[in-house]
Amino acid sequence: MAVTDPIADMLTIIRNASRAKKEVVEVKNSRLSEDVLKIFKVEEFISNYKFIKDSRQGLLRVYLKYGKDGVSAIFGIRRVSKPSLRIYKNKEDIPKVYGGLGVAVISTSKGVMTDSEARAQGIGGEVLLYIW
Repeated sequence: MAVTDPIADMLTIIRNASRAKKEVVEVKNSRLSEDVLKIFKVEEFISNYKFIKDSRQGLLRVYLKYGKDGVSAIFGIRRVSKPSLRIYKNKEDIPKVYGGLGVAVISTSKGVMTDSEARAQGIGGEVLLYIW
């Protein structure tokens, strides 16, 4: 079955694995998925990820992060812009997630970046997702 929104599919897989206390999860590879996971790693929502080659486009193996008491580093993920409804924000209207405790991932003309990076560079773009 064809996936119409690979980012939403990736976020659902990560959310479900996090709630089920899985250590490792695999998602389909794409350039956008890898850019989003790169932000997740820098912002310390996941431990690591790596590319796994297969006969198709490849997989990304994601290593989830948990605290000492077993609490996931990811409390919530929400897809904002969807294929059916794209959400664009200019540089003045870029949202803050939970007053700055979370991160908004934004696709800009200069690549995929966090809300704070987009504000610092003074550019807007498509708001892909919120993670906190």
